Amino acid sequence: MPLTQLDPISALVVIDLQKGVVGMAAVHPIADIIVRTARLASAFRERGLPVVLVNVSGMAPGRTDAGRPKFAFPPGWTELVPELDAQPSDLVMTKQRWGAFNGTSLDSDLRQRGVTQIILTGVATSAGVESTARAAYDLGYNVVLVTDAMTDRDPDAHRHGIEKIFPRIGETAATDDVLKLLRERPLRP
Repeated sequence: MPLTQLDPISALVVIDLQKGVVGMAAVHPIADIIVRTARLASAFRERGLPVVLVNVSGMAPGRTDAGRPKFAFPPGWTELVPELDAQPSDLVMTKQRWGAFNGTSLDSDLRQRGVTQIILTGVATSAGVESTARAAYDLGYNVVLVTDAMTDRDPDAHRHGIEKIFPRIGETAATDDVLKLLRERPLRP
């Protein structure tokens, strides 16, 4: 279902737009994803709404059929891209799993701020974004997925998330749709 409204206290949650991740090949130009997300972050801050910047510094334990990557994270891997213009008022969450809720204080931090809706952007559509969206839905948040502000390494996985998964767990929108609704709100004093 397309975006119908923004809740009074919505939070922008940005997944894994960090130096170690944005250099990977992606379906859509990562520079475009970063620019759109930065526009959203600026608009949320102007209206006094929470911005959550999530990075990943490890991975969940356990065996998988796909195996586990055999590399060490290079220096600067977890640094958020500078275009996000991280502010002291932003929440920064470092995760060890695909999703931003499991193993972090994200849920309690959002609830303390009265957040009832999360607006998601970032990388990767089929991993960090989808996992975070599923958890948010299960926790009772209204979920909005900004489909032109996310990408994936796999075009089929990206398309499957947007066409099949996201409509079942939230509303979808383009960056300009969210910005239009934000512009209808007053700037913070």
